[in-house]
Amino acid sequence: MPLDFKKLVSARFFFTFAVQMQAVILGWRIYDLLKDPLYLGFIGLTEAIPAIGFALYAGYLVDRLRPLMVYRRVIYVSLLSGLVVLTEHLFAHDMNVSTQVGLLYFAAFLTGLARAFSQPAIFAIVPRLVERGLLMRASAVSSSVMQVARIGGPAVGGLIFGFWGPVASSSIVCILLVIASVSLMLIRKDLPAPEQTVQHASIKDELLSGGKFVFKHPILLPALSLDMISVLFGGVTALLPIFANEILFVGPKGLGILRAAPAIGATMMSLYLSRTNGMRTGRWLLSAVTGFGFCILVFGLSTNFYLSVAALALSGSFDSISMVIRSAAVQLSSPDHMRGKISAVNSIFIGSSNEIGELESGVAAKLLGTVPAVYFGGIMCILTVGLIGYLSPSLRKLDLEKLQAT
Repeated sequence: MPLDFKKLVSARFFFTFAVQMQAVILGWRIYDLLKDPLYLGFIGLTEAIPAIGFALYAGYLVDRLRPLMVYRRVIYVSLLSGLVVLTEHLFAHDMNVSTQVGLLYFAAFLTGLARAFSQPAIFAIVPRLVERGLLMRASAVSSSVMQVARIGGPAVGGLIFGFWGPVASSSIVCILLVIASVSLMLIRKDLPAPEQTVQHASIKDELLSGGKFVFKHPILLPALSLDMISVLFGGVTALLPIFANEILFVGPKGLGILRAAPAIGATMMSLYLSRTNGMRTGRWLLSAVTGFGFCILVFGLSTNFYLSVAALALSGSFDSISMVIRSAAVQLSSPDHMRGKISAVNSIFIGSSNEIGELESGVAAKLLGTVPAVYFGGIMCILTVGLIGYLSPSLRKLDLEKLQAT
């Protein structure tokens, strides 16, 4: 892989590591202050509003500006978010609970704003640093490194928070984001703004062109819909502080391990996928999402910490298969001049599934109870696979090798 690609992956690693650390801090602090699962869901909503609301505009800018410059701004906004959380910790004794919660939600909002621009920028940068024939491998390598960050971030965040407190953990978040910024500055290849080969009648048409492309595509729409709906209902991230505190009784250190478990499984699977040509078809994608749903059901049934960790790790393995196939399909199906806008639509689907999924988890836990909410999510995930698999023969017949050759 090219050296500049390795520098980009390094920057993403430190960025992701820091964001995952901060997610553990935010979740534990909000639940510690308010003791209400609904407010854990509101963290996801607070991130989703800017992540989804600015996504199309982010794709528009990425396709008109230097994508590397945009990604640098992403790191700066994330650093501001980390500094807000650090400020809340440093002056917590001088603030009332409402002020503390407000600062934490503001930090979550900044994280969501950074995410709106992160995905389109990365999707525009990677194909210009590696050859088309290496995109599948690049996606798997990048996924492996990101999953390592998703393992280490929550685990380190939980351990440091548990042993040394929120100030130390938030300080490390800020330091890691500074390192990510330096890694981006070391990239030498010049990445000018993409050439505009299609002229749209208005900015509105330009903003909506990525969505029109995705919604007319026989593979991208069902693939992204599958991910959005399954993770929307099947994700349990928002509820992990409750499981750690009230069901498994493992505290913030255990919460870090629970949050890291899916990434452990995902890393192992990503490393395997980076060395194999298998698992490149739509049937693997559908089977992986089905396996993810069953793992969520097992997690909901478990009252044993080790079984819960194993179920989450296995869910991460299945999710990694889905993510690698989906990412490669998006990259291979996207024209160069529309990568930012198409990726923005992709990020809307991802944001809907992750952040709004956290809100759904919080609301479902409030109405049904924590464990029944997990059962409901797992069942809905499995039903979604059956429905989309039935309605989309193109997704069932997806073959990335054939798509790469076109």
